[in-house]
Amino acid sequence: MTFAIRAAALALIAAAAAGPALAAEHEVQMLNRGEAGPMVFEPAFVQAEPGDVIRFVPVDRGHNVESIEGLLPEGVDAFKGDIDAPYELTVTEEGVYGVKCTPHFGMGMVMLIEVGEGDLSQVGEVRLPRKAAERMETIIAGVG
Repeated sequence: MTFAIRAAALALIAAAAAGPALAAEHEVQMLNRGEAGPMVFEPAFVQAEPGDVIRFVPVDRGHNVESIEGLLPEGVDAFKGDIDAPYELTVTEEGVYGVKCTPHFGMGMVMLIEVGEGDLSQVGEVRLPRKAAERMETIIAGVG
């Protein structure tokens, strides 16, 4: 009986330790210039699962991370990071997360995170500055 209790306890500990290890980590760089042109997040699209962590790294100065109003899953609070500071976002709900760099939003510095099965068509329903809307169209066209 003592052996069975010990084995069960070890199995519970192993299962608890394995849970967090299943979450993936994604790194997104904030750049003055990248493959898609000036003022970009690379990558501009991340496919994630609930519990995954998105790490935003300011490679170049003058950038931050902020959620785009109207482009968050229901129940997810808006977020905003500081200029020139790394930011970690743990995505908790399935859906589409729209992200912008506040100072460069008008220049089209946006990205999308799709968690689980998100509806990318909702992006077109949100009013964005012209260059941001164009970049979003390019991002969505590249998903597939």
